[in-house]
Amino acid sequence: MSFRYFIVYKPYGILSQFSGEKDTLKELGSFPKEVYPVGRLDKDSEGLLLITDDKALNNYLLHPIFGHKRSYFVQVEGKPDQAALHRLESGVEINVDGKIYRTKKGFAKLCEKEPELPERIPPIRFRKSVPDSWISLSLIEGKNRQVRKMTASVGLPTLRLVRWSMENLSIEGFHVGEVREMTLEEVYDLLNVTERKIQNTKRQGSAASRPHSSIRKKR
Repeated sequence: MSFRYFIVYKPYGILSQFSGEKDTLKELGSFPKEVYPVGRLDKDSEGLLLITDDKALNNYLLHPIFGHKRSYFVQVEGKPDQAALHRLESGVEINVDGKIYRTKKGFAKLCEKEPELPERIPPIRFRKSVPDSWISLSLIEGKNRQVRKMTASVGLPTLRLVRWSMENLSIEGFHVGEVREMTLEEVYDLLNVTERKIQNTKRQGSAASRPHSSIRKKR
């Protein structure tokens, strides 16, 4: 079976889904009916989205045991000091599904200059009295609205969020809304995925779905 892989620069205001009458991925082009997004980006977030019908790759990338690096450019309200950056790196407490969750260690750096990104439509509302900054943030997990919750927890509300890359797969050179098809070999290489990792994911899934026996073994 031959799988299809599409790399998309998802625009602001587009839902990470094909169902619906408007503001969906269908507006970016014609896709095979079998493909679907791996993970998601919120409607108010932009950037890299992988669309494929490769279920094994999807399971690997979304499996919590097999963390992979996701890198973001985050425009925030205010200017972070070293203490705030350290907290983002070492882990902060956020609310996930009604429970307090401490994020895993990551990497956070204040950008010396604004990243070279396409303009957002509509643009961020500019307030002369409130400074803003750009942070480069890398994580190995992707909880619901995690980046926004993390920056808010250190007093830096997110104004604009762009997912730039997953491992070495990035949207460098893309324009907003652009779709590029890639091969399995290209995608797996850039994501640092091997057949062994895929098989490990399958084994983990099988073990999780296996029912536990209620009969204790005799010693």
